[in-house]
Amino acid sequence: MKKLFLHLFLLTCTTAAIAQDAASYQAPPQEMADLLLAKPTPGVSIGSKAQWMLLSDRNPYPSVEELAMPEYRIAGLRINPENYSLSRQTYINGFTLIQVSTNKATALNGLPSPLFAGNVQWNPTGTKISFTNTTGTGVDLYVIDIATAQVTKVNKQPLNVVLGNGISWIDNQTLLYQVAVQPASAAPKKPLMPKGPTTQQNLGKAAPSATYQDLIKSPYDETLFEFFATSQLVKNTNGVETPIGKPAIYLNVSVSPDKNYLLQRKLRKPFSYLVSAYGFPSSVEITDLNGKSVKVLAELPSAEGRPSGYDNLQNIARNFDWRDDVAATVTWAQPLDSGLIKKDVEFHDAVFALAAPFTGKANTLFKTKTRFRSVIWGDENIALVQEGLRSKQSTKLSRLNPATGKLETLYEGNQTDAYNNPGFPVMAKNKYGRYVVKTVDNGKKLLMNNTTGSSAKGDLPFLAKFDLKTKKNDIIWRSAEGTYEFVADVLDADKLVLLTRKESQQDVPNYYIKNLVLRIADQKLTSFENPYPAMVGVIKEKISYKRSDGIDLTGDLYLPKGYDKAKDGALPLIIWAYPREFNSAADAAQIRGSKHRFTTISWASPIYWVTQGYAVLDNAEMPIVAANGKKPNDTFVDQLKMNAEAAINNLAGQGIADKNRVAVGGHSYGAFMTANLLAHTNLFKAGLARSGAYNRTLTPFGFQNEDRTYWDAPQLYFEMSPFSYANKIKTPLLLIHGDSDDNPGTFPINSERLFNAVKGFGGTTRLVFLPYEAHSYKGKENILHMLWEMNAWLDTYVKKAK
Repeated sequence: MKKLFLHLFLLTCTTAAIAQDAASYQAPPQEMADLLLAKPTPGVSIGSKAQWMLLSDRNPYPSVEELAMPEYRIAGLRINPENYSLSRQTYINGFTLIQVSTNKATALNGLPSPLFAGNVQWNPTGTKISFTNTTGTGVDLYVIDIATAQVTKVNKQPLNVVLGNGISWIDNQTLLYQVAVQPASAAPKKPLMPKGPTTQQNLGKAAPSATYQDLIKSPYDETLFEFFATSQLVKNTNGVETPIGKPAIYLNVSVSPDKNYLLQRKLRKPFSYLVSAYGFPSSVEITDLNGKSVKVLAELPSAEGRPSGYDNLQNIARNFDWRDDVAATVTWAQPLDSGLIKKDVEFHDAVFALAAPFTGKANTLFKTKTRFRSVIWGDENIALVQEGLRSKQSTKLSRLNPATGKLETLYEGNQTDAYNNPGFPVMAKNKYGRYVVKTVDNGKKLLMNNTTGSSAKGDLPFLAKFDLKTKKNDIIWRSAEGTYEFVADVLDADKLVLLTRKESQQDVPNYYIKNLVLRIADQKLTSFENPYPAMVGVIKEKISYKRSDGIDLTGDLYLPKGYDKAKDGALPLIIWAYPREFNSAADAAQIRGSKHRFTTISWASPIYWVTQGYAVLDNAEMPIVAANGKKPNDTFVDQLKMNAEAAINNLAGQGIADKNRVAVGGHSYGAFMTANLLAHTNLFKAGLARSGAYNRTLTPFGFQNEDRTYWDAPQLYFEMSPFSYANKIKTPLLLIHGDSDDNPGTFPINSERLFNAVKGFGGTTRLVFLPYEAHSYKGKENILHMLWEMNAWLDTYVKKAK
């Protein structure tokens, strides 16, 4: 009997060892670890008068121990239960204040230590800067006085920032924010005995729902959400806090341009179990600055009733906001098609306005022929209206005459047409301190800033003047070829004084003041140094190639330093990509990106492996293009094959890549792509799939840019799911997933089920769950281990492959 027990014990242990390879944290090669942990260059923020500049330093990655701190996952939020803030944040850990004219740093007195700052905001005239500082027990509000360089804590009660920062300057001395109404320690405890079962029902009303995570699941969750989301609105003038109204669950609060009214959106019960807090029932109301109700604008239902389809929406008012060009007028949009975009009507949306004292009837400002998106206000003569359709990838920009409601089309095109994108209109502050459209040349033209500037020569950002009469965009400045420089801010639109950010392959991004009128030498504001010495000498190229149907493709190719094709021969290759849908083949063929950008390396990058002797094709174009009257995804798998074959054949044909040693990888939708390529081709030696969705029936009401439901196109959902073809995945597949993924659709069970399926059919696969990681990874130890896992997989199945 003892021998039988011992035999069973050993058998159990052996089976467990095969099923689960438990491992402690590992680290990748030192060069890779150094690239990951390099201190990032500071963030840059400049005041409205360009006299002072604030540099913000951040630590690259917190420890996993920090991610493991307690949190509540409710209503689509992840809440730190000890300080009324969201968990898993990245903080600013250091400030440097620099005078622009002298480029000298000023020491700040009174900064909290340790510093965990966020929500940095300048006051209207740039004389003060506010920021929050988060501790283990609360969130405080501090103000930097530029004149004295003194930092002062101004709040009396700890802030509540669970539903967003909610912090704004009303004027140079007054801040508006929300504070907690009870100590966090008073949060309701979970009862051992529930009141009863958790119950949901639907009484015949359609409620298609996206696959949100971290939703309310029980009455106790409802109680917790109400406790942590409830706050008191206050205004703070020179350190004196004054309550406004009564505690509520504030989703949005904004001040009217004349500073006399507040536009408030408050959440109310019943809380939904199907959508996040941002889709809960709410009331929209105008109050005075003391919180007294002036006008209830709308009582909005839960977003559960939103119809499926990306251009469909609920038949309710939306987009409540202030007009920025007048004292106190609120605007909102309303569908004219009952929210169904396929309804045959001349106009699909109308935008209404109601001016103070908000007692009259709302006026119709204008109507749009597609879905209204936003208004950029200007003055009494001009505003800009944006509309479009996501399903058709269309966009339109029109000039609005606010007095007459007349719309005049200025630009109409495809969202994916990067070459013809005119840019975004430059804004300037008006007499109310609000940013509005800035016109130049006596009101005849707009300044348009295109921070990408895609062209056949690669991305070359530009600043242009758009003629409102001829509708022609004349470029007045463009980044020089061989560099990548864009306008970060227009400091003076009339004198054309710009703040630019310039970089090249060799030069770290730095900031400059440029004067297009005086044409004087650029003033360099920052002197950041290269944080990646290991990348010096690495070769970067923007390569172009064609797939078999003639569509032009591009990618960013990285080759090891000192690489000599004649001497070193063909290299093992890593292809890293993320598919995108296009309705136009011409748009899909456009060149995106620039070979002249300085290479910055995030945790998600595949560029680490160029230090390990691999050729890396990053941002490999994987367009999925509509053709012959079909939608892009109707031929998803076939187009993936063409894209992958084109990249491999091009680099193998040049003798750069070894066709028999190629890996493919991606994150999220790129992981979905990877599993599909391994299921349907024999092009690769290994696959790397991080945090993907592999069974599309788990996202039945649409995914990515596919708005057909599972019931509209069941065969499409089956064929696009690599899980359906798990029996064909014989190429070694490494699956990595954060065990706390918060992204809609990419539930961790996706990787678990695909792993089990591939394993069930004898495939070679490995599943790694990273503790406490969401969809985007943050923990230092986890990311180092992720790099180790990927490196070991690549070395075993690609670099050393026979």
